[in-house]
Amino acid sequence: MSEAGHQTDHEAGAKKAVIAALFANMAVAAGKFTAWGISGSSAMLAESFHSVADTVNQAFLLLGMKLGKKPPDETHPFGYGRERYFWAFIVALTIFSVGAVFSIFEGVKKIIHPHPIENATITFVVLGAAMFFESFALRVAWKEFTEWRVLNPGPLWEGLKVSKSPTILVVLFEDTAALLGILVAAAGIGMTLWTGEPVWDGIASVVIGVILFGAAYFLGWRTHRLLIGEGATPADRERIREAVEGVPEVASLIDLLTLHLAPQEILVNLNVNFADGLDTDMVEGVIDRIETRIRAAVPAATRIFIEAESLRSFIRS
Repeated sequence: MSEAGHQTDHEAGAKKAVIAALFANMAVAAGKFTAWGISGSSAMLAESFHSVADTVNQAFLLLGMKLGKKPPDETHPFGYGRERYFWAFIVALTIFSVGAVFSIFEGVKKIIHPHPIENATITFVVLGAAMFFESFALRVAWKEFTEWRVLNPGPLWEGLKVSKSPTILVVLFEDTAALLGILVAAAGIGMTLWTGEPVWDGIASVVIGVILFGAAYFLGWRTHRLLIGEGATPADRERIREAVEGVPEVASLIDLLTLHLAPQEILVNLNVNFADGLDTDMVEGVIDRIETRIRAAVPAATRIFIEAESLRSFIRS
């Protein structure tokens, strides 16, 4: 698939990943609360609130995607694309406050005041079903992320740090944390049944909280950087540079400044030194060709501003 095709499908793919995660978390939350009510497991209660937080988070992401589509106006001439970043940041705060803090609190309470788990069989059944649903949602998000990495190759961790799609990042980290939480909850309940010590159930809840804290920290750090303004990926910057320098009339590219207005909207500001002997009409034609080449190389470059250094120097002289 061409880069243009990847760019066109990105928004639909991101929305698909969020909707898949939304329905998965709704089903999982209902099952976990049922299992907690029967068993009294603190790890299961922590997992229940974890799934509720994830469900609310998917709604936040969908809201951000909807608001981000508002067209530019006088007060926001570059549009509302950063709504996606804002609501993703809210998601990170929700994971921390509702998920991590509550899980650690419940775990500590269970460690201090342990009580036995009743009818543990239902908890394992629900955790098994939860793993199935969460794995499905994670698979959808991972597919979208790997398609993005085709155009942005490199180590996995570097890809996570430079991805401009907070929607995909949130779903990836939420579902990964959810799967790890399920395994920890199962281990804690299993250790409680094996040893007869309910304290293991509380320890599992604390560990789940630590996992959620890690996910919340990364997502908060990443979306904060996007909110305050971040440039294009190194791969996109190199494509833009090659597109500009491939024009024969360009003597040199002095400055290349980029800014992500939204996951698929890049502002490009260029300071170009044109070859000698070009008049104003010729420069205008070259600028048009530069813009065409940039958009062909990086379709997300929706706003391009080009400053002719040679003309500016001529005016100053």
